[in-house]
Formats: sequence, structure tokens, C-alpha cells
Amino acid sequence: MKIDVINALCDLGVDVDGASLGPKKLKEKIINNEYINNIIDVFCDCSNKDHNPDNLEKNYDRLIEYTTTLYNTLINSKNNGNFSITIGGDHSIAVSSALASIKKEDNLGIIWIDAHADYNTFETTITGNLHGLPLATIDGLNNRLSLFHDGNYYDPKKTVIVGYRSEEVNKEEEINNLKDAGVTFFTTEELNTIGIENVISKAFKIASNNGNNKVHVSYDLDFIDPNVAPGVSIPEVNGPTKEQAISVCKNVLKYINNISSFDIVEFNPLNDIDDKTLNIALEIFNLVIESIKTIQN
Repeated sequence: MKIDVINALCDLGVDVDGASLGPKKLKEKIINNEYINNIIDVFCDCSNKDHNPDNLEKNYDRLIEYTTTLYNTLINSKNNGNFSITIGGDHSIAVSSALASIKKEDNLGIIWIDAHADYNTFETTITGNLHGLPLATIDGLNNRLSLFHDGNYYDPKKTVIVGYRSEEVNKEEEINNLKDAGVTFFTTEELNTIGIENVISKAFKIASNNGNNKVHVSYDLDFIDPNVAPGVSIPEVNGPTKEQAISVCKNVLKYINNISSFDIVEFNPLNDIDDKTLNIALEIFNLVIESIKTIQN
């Protein structure tokens, strides 16, 4: 199967600068990989973006323009029958990658590996950082962030969050959104108590409807503890170790034949120390490539 790497160089969804630089930094390490069909850069002008804490729709118009372009790029990749790996950029870019996948394959689940649920709406967000809304958008709750999409949305009951341990200031509001929608979420603590293999097994049973449909996977690097992966925009303490983070990836990739597409997002080189996060992102990327090579067309 041919692999397209789509570099989403955008951080309009967060009031911290730097995630737009992540795909370029990672590209320097993967450009000569013989198994990649295309590396497509989708650039965004992130200069002079709005950082106003009182604006609860920061950079909305500019982000819609960008995610529309990104969505169309991913649709073209899907139409060519290629497996797409989308490299972010902040997590708002997953609105494009996930919805492009379900536009092509119609019936998908989603696994969201992230310290944050990203399940706010315009009514419940406190920060106005639109990267806190993408999963809710993918599940059909924020149509203003998906104006470019005319297909189905994901079923919240086939939506699973792995590694959840933080919310915006309005914790109760976001948890209510999750519970009202019927989303399943496993906390970082549950990864430790239930075990990574068991959590991922349960996640795939739910997201794939017991193997009856494929799954879009979105891996946010802030899922990992910032002591080992400091290069993110919104770090959250008490996260998994590097070994656990890689184990989660390996256990997810056991189900590669049920995976439709994959994101790696929120790498922020401006906050990285000694390339710690870059090297983890590269290891995850290479694991995905090795797994895709085993897929039988």
C-alpha cells in the first residue's frame, strides 16, 4: 500500500506558537524513507495570529480556510487509494484528517490518544483555543468547524479517548459533553491499573464495533509526560513514560488492518529539549510505517 505523509503546518488552533514548525522538523528525518509515496506540505500563514484570551473563537476564519485546504488534500490522497499519515500542527488539523477518512470510507470509529478530551463546544470552551474542540467536531457537535464536509460524522459511541487526564477550566462542562454523547474514555491511571494491552483491546472493540469497521487513530504527543516529551504546546503532568507511550503505539498497531489513517500531532520544537520529543515522534512514525508495509491490498 502506498503511503502519503501530509504535513499540516498550522498552529492557529492554540494560543501557543510553535506547533506549525513540527512537521518541518520531522520531515528532515523522514524525507529519504523509501516507503513513502508522497510528502505533501500544506502551509499555513500563522503570523499575527490572535492570542486574545477573551476571544472564544480565536482565529476561526483563518482556521476554516486552512482546514478546508487540508481536507481537500487528504481527500485527494484517499481517492488515490493511499494510506495517509497526517503530521501536525495543533490537534485542530484532525478535523480535516478524520473527516476526510470517513468521507471516503463512510463507517469508521476513532481512537483519540491524548491527555485532553478536546470535546468542548463553542458554548463550553473557556480558552477559545479551537484545538480544544476537534473531537467534538468530528462527532458532529461543532458544524461551524467543519463547513467543508458534506459526509457522515463519527458515532460518539464508537469514539474512544485514551490517556485522558486534563480538561479546560470547565471540567464539569466537558465531562458532561462526553457523557451526554456516549464517548468512552480511559484515563492515564487506567492504563496503569488495567494495563495498556487491555485498554487498547477494549478501545478497538468499541471503535471498530468488534472488527466490523475501520478506525482513524489520532496520537497527540502531549499524551506523554512532559518530563520525557517536553516539546508540546500544552503539557500535562503525570503522563505515561516513554516506554508506555511506545507500548500504546505498538498495541494500537497490532490492529493495523483495521486502521484507516493515522495522525501524529502537537509536536512543538520551540519547547523541545535535546530533541527528546522529536525522537519519540520519529519512533512512533517509523512504527506506523513498518506496520503499514504489512497491510495486504
